[in-house]
Amino acid sequence: MADDLSQLWHGQSVELLKELHILTREGRLNQDSRRKLKQVYHLYRFLEKPLEELGQGGAAVSLADHGAGKSYLGFIINDLFFRGGQAGCAPGHIYGIETREELVQRSRELAQRLGFGNMSFLHLSAADSAHSQALPERIDMVTALHACDTATDDAIAFGLARHARYMALVPCCQAEVASLLRQDKALSLSRTPLAELWRHPLHTREFGSQITNVLRCLHLEAQGYQVTVTELVGWEHSMKNELILARHTGQRKHSAAVRLRELLDQFGLGPALGGRFSLA
Repeated sequence: MADDLSQLWHGQSVELLKELHILTREGRLNQDSRRKLKQVYHLYRFLEKPLEELGQGGAAVSLADHGAGKSYLGFIINDLFFRGGQAGCAPGHIYGIETREELVQRSRELAQRLGFGNMSFLHLSAADSAHSQALPERIDMVTALHACDTATDDAIAFGLARHARYMALVPCCQAEVASLLRQDKALSLSRTPLAELWRHPLHTREFGSQITNVLRCLHLEAQGYQVTVTELVGWEHSMKNELILARHTGQRKHSAAVRLRELLDQFGLGPALGGRFSLA
């Protein structure tokens, strides 16, 4: 057990990790839990400095976690950075947004048991949350860890609507663009040699995922964000491993807007996706 506990960060609540079933009641980590914890810890390393910047001068920090699931990420950020909302610690509030009502209720009950009064859990889709009055008008940070398919785009739209200063996105299971590419594959192959990039089904899936994230990054840059793309953890831990970090600068890149429109046109995606990536 000592070896398992030695992998936890200093100050990490063992009780919380047991409640999240990351640790067994005996304080053990199984392989799946070890992988989940490593992913969350790695993401927290990327978020820690932005959180410190947002909280300078004792400012309260608001964070919205989309596709929260069992809220591993939200609870661990709250434990490590906000210390569960205890007096004298960094002030802030975390909003977990999840479509599965049973998970929302479970997270609410856990937060209540642990005395985490600075956490709220909302039974909403990412799309609906953009207009929900249950959230403040401005959110400092938006996270989406393994939000499936278009839920990542909904999280971005939420961040734009709520004037987020930071976004951290790890997309997952991106099928929409691959489906669109398959629809016009024969026409595309006759029109441009670039269609060879998605002629085979495996390539269609992988290329669809790649171009989706490229479009997202260009969209964020065109909307005034500085974007960094990196690996979250080693590929041996997760195949859904691309981390998009966006920091609002207010400097909209005209070149990114131009490239975005050109890519949508080049790959015949404009009719289906043009509205989502609108720069109005």
